[in-house]
Amino acid sequence: MKARPPPRSMTTTLKAKPRVSYDCSKCPAYCCSIYERVEVTPRDLRRLARHFGLTLEAAEERFTKRYNDERILRRQSDPVLGRVCRFLDLTTRGCTIYEARPEVCRDYPGRSRCGYYDVLQFERETQDDPDVMPLVQITFRSRTPAG
Repeated sequence: MKARPPPRSMTTTLKAKPRVSYDCSKCPAYCCSIYERVEVTPRDLRRLARHFGLTLEAAEERFTKRYNDERILRRQSDPVLGRVCRFLDLTTRGCTIYEARPEVCRDYPGRSRCGYYDVLQFERETQDDPDVMPLVQITFRSRTPAG
């Protein structure tokens, strides 16, 4: 007796997750430092308030500030990378609110590769030093209209 193929809907809806090509535990937390603004949505704020057992108002005052029309996370000084997210543990380089982190952090980097991790790995291999840490800085310039 010949086996029947699975129904078409089963074969077209199953998709493999893309293989991740980075390891956050081996990174000094570039993404928590080089972006000066981490947007906090109302949903993120509710998640933070719930995580810490605070009111929305208390969480907003304690953990965020306004930047133009955005609500963003506050930052802290870091002896390694200058200024970083206030929720980065400066010793372990890990997120202290991982389960309650903002959506933008949950989505990062949004693909199977992280460019900062690639730079880190490249420099470690090139320098033949598994502990080297290149300093990375991003400067955003405002665009001027073409004229």
